[in-house]
Amino acid sequence: MADSAPLPPFAAIVVAAGKGLRAGQAVPKQFAQWRGKPVVRHSVEALLDAGATSVVVAIPEGGDETARVALAGLDGVELVTGGETRQASVANALEKLPATTCDKILIHDAARPILPRAVIARLLAALADHPGAIPVLPVVDSLALNAGGLMAGAADRESLRRVQTPQAFRFAEILAAHRRWSADHSAGDDAQVLRAAGGEVALVAGDEKLAKLTYAEDFMTDLPALRTGMGFDVHRLAAGEELWLGGIRIEHDKGLAGHSDADVGLHALVDAILGAIGAGDIGSHFPPSDPQWKGASSDRFLVHAVNLAREAGYGIGNVDLTLVCEAPKIGPHRAAMQARIADLLGVDITRVSVKATTTERLGFAGRGEGIAAQAVATLIRE
Repeated sequence: MADSAPLPPFAAIVVAAGKGLRAGQAVPKQFAQWRGKPVVRHSVEALLDAGATSVVVAIPEGGDETARVALAGLDGVELVTGGETRQASVANALEKLPATTCDKILIHDAARPILPRAVIARLLAALADHPGAIPVLPVVDSLALNAGGLMAGAADRESLRRVQTPQAFRFAEILAAHRRWSADHSAGDDAQVLRAAGGEVALVAGDEKLAKLTYAEDFMTDLPALRTGMGFDVHRLAAGEELWLGGIRIEHDKGLAGHSDADVGLHALVDAILGAIGAGDIGSHFPPSDPQWKGASSDRFLVHAVNLAREAGYGIGNVDLTLVCEAPKIGPHRAAMQARIADLLGVDITRVSVKATTTERLGFAGRGEGIAAQAVATLIRE
């Protein structure tokens, strides 16, 4: 199934009610920052992007405010207090879903932030023939049985699989299985709960990207601490156009011509940020041949670049923008440009430099035919 193909309707539960102490973070690991956002937000966003009609997040007792901050701005998300065990947390979340919920549900661990859409598609497809399905990976290492620190035998790795989440179920059957689950049962995941109730669980291919964040080193990264990119752009001046420059509109007898609003300053900043993370240029993300970007505000392009940087694990260290033109005079507008750019980047204004120069009336800029911009962006590892 193609990544862009619509998936069958489904609801989801994200289990984020644990203490997460082994990760060595200042807060439970599901709320710690990882690649620019709280761990739990990664998988919740992935589920919503894949089409989840609703997502219930099981959180620790007293963790409401922390969870709301971590998931701020996401529609279709509800919180429920978890229980003493993972099974109890899932049971609470299942009861939170309305009786009219989708007949398919995914149950996922918040500590697995990367959630490939292809895995979701495989799981939902398996529910056509089975009441449950789980993603698995083969065991590649040899296995030994332990007896007091001595090898007591070997296990057959060919018959073993590493189990991941999300796990997929027909809603009515997993709800009934959790309601029948006895406290006398040993701890188990949702597939074990379904099997204990007599349900069949299919195995589908998992993905190494679904790795679980467990220890402090999982939050460390070998990404370089700093990355730098440079951007350059030019647009011609034309009568009858509005002049947008550095994120603000300036009164002038001419404006910059282009497919979008032609804000040459923001375009150079976009390319600088994209260049720093090796993500191409503005044209590859917003091609001028695409009519949807006709007249579009360049604000959107800059915010998109910042979001890509955060997903790559980087925040904005500082940016330096130089505008090259004879007119208009940039000095009277510099402070407003700095403030607007800082707002779009989500940083303090002291991290934004805007300056201007001329070409001593040489070349197209010197003749007043256009405006050029050069930008440098320094990104810092988050």
